[in-house]
Amino acid sequence: MSKAIRDYDKLAVDIIEAVGGEKNIVKASRCATRLRLVLKDTPNDANKRVSALTGVITVVENGGQFQVVIGTHVGKVFDKVASELNLEDIEDNDAPKSSILNRVIATMSAVFAPFIYILAAAGILQGGLILINMINPTFQTTGTYEVLSFISWAPFTFLPIFIAITASKHFKCNTFIAVACCCALVSPTWGEIATRIAGGEAVKFLGIKLSETTYTSSVLPPLFLVWILSYVERFVEKKLPDVVKSLFTPLICMLVMVPFTIVLIGPVSDGLATAIANGYNALYSFAPAVAAAVIGGLWQIVVIFGVHWGVTPMCLANYDMYGMDTFQAFQTMAVIAQTGAVIGVFIKARNRETKSVALSSGITGFFGITEPAIYGVNLKLKKPFICGCIAGGIGAIVASFFNVAYYAYAGLPGALTVVNAINPENPSSIIGMLLGGAISLFGAIILVQVIGIGENVKEIKENKKETIEVSQSSIISGKKEIKSPIAGKVIELSKVDDPVFSSGAMGNGVAIKPSDNKVYSPFNGTVQFIADTNNRINFR
Repeated sequence: MSKAIRDYDKLAVDIIEAVGGEKNIVKASRCATRLRLVLKDTPNDANKRVSALTGVITVVENGGQFQVVIGTHVGKVFDKVASELNLEDIEDNDAPKSSILNRVIATMSAVFAPFIYILAAAGILQGGLILINMINPTFQTTGTYEVLSFISWAPFTFLPIFIAITASKHFKCNTFIAVACCCALVSPTWGEIATRIAGGEAVKFLGIKLSETTYTSSVLPPLFLVWILSYVERFVEKKLPDVVKSLFTPLICMLVMVPFTIVLIGPVSDGLATAIANGYNALYSFAPAVAAAVIGGLWQIVVIFGVHWGVTPMCLANYDMYGMDTFQAFQTMAVIAQTGAVIGVFIKARNRETKSVALSSGITGFFGITEPAIYGVNLKLKKPFICGCIAGGIGAIVASFFNVAYYAYAGLPGALTVVNAINPENPSSIIGMLLGGAISLFGAIILVQVIGIGENVKEIKENKKETIEVSQSSIISGKKEIKSPIAGKVIELSKVDDPVFSSGAMGNGVAIKPSDNKVYSPFNGTVQFIADTNNRINFR
């Protein structure tokens, strides 16, 4: 489980060392809570070594990636990893080949994770405006509302530019060329042309009839544009002489990629996103309770394997086409339920450390981030995770009876984004979300109390009998009285999880489980030796 940490640079360096060093890392990226590494070869002890590092919640190996779950501070760790590895210079020719699906999921994660909090913040602002307008309908006629509204919509309007920045880093092409191409897609001038086409006017480019597809708030068109641009750019740079390369590479890339996107990539990829969204919507229309049960009950299992970013284009397509999305509404139930489960553990647990981790994980869960709760507590204990899945499924089913939907995008669905379900034309939506959310939250808490958490109460009682509290005061060692070097609990040496000490190979003694991070000299003496690993100091 994760422990408090401030030295993120050291954690990054330790992770690199534990997975085989810089030369063994082919690619590195991050999402909202995970550092994602692609390794040439995974050392046998890498999982165990990285999991034991302070600041790491757990390690997940999936989809050809070595995923280190760190939590909300992953960005600080990734920055140091990127600096150490010189990511721009890493070649991935030696990367192990993974399936197409795994590569798609990895791409979605690398592209959306860096700016997901921006979308989440904009979504919360939209939800807040909806709530204010319900309380005070005249507010939407004010200039204040207009300013706040266009601020909330700006990240979605110019979403292709965000994608251009992150995708160019992932596909290793020139960021400014990618941004220039995507700026053309969201240009107001193209919007005017598309409006004329939609009105029946035939507009052609080199004799090819253009479609009325628009690209504000789009996902797949800019993503495919940058992907293909990475190949075009490399091809052009190889052919051009160095003296003109800096000028003509961006010129040729823009002249090729923008028209190619408008003529082919845009209509095809936009149709693909629409088809995927329509597929889910068809299931929801046919059996809303079934769709709700699957998402509310099983969504967090998808999160475990780190493939949850794959649905982002579908959700954004729903908002773009219909101005609403039911998928994220049911996702919210799954998130709230796991939050409820970890709160249930906090109430039920008798172990102080478990309680502490459960409390901090529960607070994080209310902000839509469930990895600390899942890996640090619920999945580890098993029963709470299952309770969360059951409660989430039931809550989502109940919510589906009220025709729930989100009317503003929620970057991180959770308790705080429930307001996104408010819509004056569908008043039952927010009622269903509140009722379903309450069932998910309190249902999980109650289930954990009834089913239990699998905590070994007997072991806890025995540990209490076998431990005593010591402060920084005297303890007896042989015939001499010395000061305790550490404040905490004294435990038998045989119970230390290290055979070198528990076997007595290093001599007799006791172990102390520290209650703070201070170590004192046990007596007046001279330091004779300090181990390179800082885990041993000899006094005389």
